[in-house]
Amino acid sequence: MTERGHGTEPDQSEYDRLGVTPTPDDGIRLSSTPPWDEIERPHRERSGPDVDYTRRGRLVGQHLIDVHDMLRSELGELRSVLSQVREGALCAGAARAALNDMALRQNDWTLGAFCARYCGAVTQHHGLEDDAIFPHLVRSEPALSAVIGRLADEHLTIHDAVHAVDRALVDHINRPDSYGGIQSAIDFLTGALLSHLSYEEYEIVEPLSRLGFYPGQV
Repeated sequence: MTERGHGTEPDQSEYDRLGVTPTPDDGIRLSSTPPWDEIERPHRERSGPDVDYTRRGRLVGQHLIDVHDMLRSELGELRSVLSQVREGALCAGAARAALNDMALRQNDWTLGAFCARYCGAVTQHHGLEDDAIFPHLVRSEPALSAVIGRLADEHLTIHDAVHAVDRALVDHINRPDSYGGIQSAIDFLTGALLSHLSYEEYEIVEPLSRLGFYPGQV
């Protein structure tokens, strides 16, 4: 089931001045289960026309988007790997059952290895934000605390979604003819992560461009 969420549209006047633009959320959701209520998300005050940005500051803001783009790209790759596994299973002929079973096991191993690497990257990225970047932003600009608190809460939801993918993968390996669980888990992770990445960029790319990832960077 496809649902449309609440798209995140950047304040273009602010980001035109900054010269760095967050990635809008297209609002498309592949899971019928929403990860959270997007309407309740807090938002920061927008910067005024008197705010200046340095070249280093702009690079800091762009760096967050670049890291997120890597996560978006690898999420697409993860979905592609799952699609290939499913296509291979659906094309398996009874006369070549043993050979196809070997290929399926190899594809499952590839999916599992990619899941482990990708889920580890997401967890590491969020851990760095929670442990270092977020506390620095709140200390530097206390008005960001509500937004930072919400982002940290969403990290927990995504962390649970990552573990759900792991559990579904184990279930699929034990029941190779069943794809519903792994597909549902990845669909849920897709909607949650893409929604979160856009919201995070919209809310903290501009502050990061003024405050940096750590004190004294900008």
